[in-house]
Amino acid sequence: MSEPWAVQVKDLTRKFGDFTAVDHVSFKVKKGEIFGFLGANGAGKTTTIRMLCGLLLPTSGQATVGGFDVYSQPDLIKQNIGYMSQRFSLYEDLTVRENIEFYGGIYGLKRKQIRQKTDELLDYLHLTDRADTLTAQLPLGLKQRMALSTALLHDPEIIFLDEPTSGVDPESRRQFWLLIYELAARGKTIFVTTHFMDEAEYCQRISIMQNGKIIELDEPQKLKTKYQASTMQQVFLKAIGEIAQ
Repeated sequence: MSEPWAVQVKDLTRKFGDFTAVDHVSFKVKKGEIFGFLGANGAGKTTTIRMLCGLLLPTSGQATVGGFDVYSQPDLIKQNIGYMSQRFSLYEDLTVRENIEFYGGIYGLKRKQIRQKTDELLDYLHLTDRADTLTAQLPLGLKQRMALSTALLHDPEIIFLDEPTSGVDPESRRQFWLLIYELAARGKTIFVTTHFMDEAEYCQRISIMQNGKIIELDEPQKLKTKYQASTMQQVFLKAIGEIAQ
């Protein structure tokens, strides 16, 4: 029987001098799951995701992503995941198509593969009519869709999305989450950080971070039942309020 976990984390910690950004967090993410990291800005979400993506070395603890160790196999992790940062990081002076093709080369895809994947992604993300538009001319919602396309080029099984809808309008956020659901339906594991409480409702399981620690982890409905809350906003406020006390 194959390993059911896409991500396994135990006591993962990251310090910056005397400051502990991530403090002994432990959790597991199932294969094919939409797993949410909820928390205010500065809670430790991005630092955690950067460690899991092989971009930042932990201070201590253990973690594997797709079966690869974050200490000894960060390059293999990078090759086998998709990663979309909260800051738009594509080239504004290239067209949509040129950006996708450029990143296809970075991932080591052959020219035929790049052409095929580019056409597939442009169609899938409804960007075909914008393929030859300069990236700088796109609204933020379409830029985020485009950034997602580069994270999907090499067909990774695990996709990390760090605040993917930050700064976009409500309709673009809704469209982006429809894409996330489609990816999960294809069997992809989606690990998403957000500070939007309503987006927590879209995840199959959600963790709540505060001051570098995970203070809650469960299905949204179970957390609402536990805290006798009707929304994740209420759950969040009650959870952090109880911890503060």
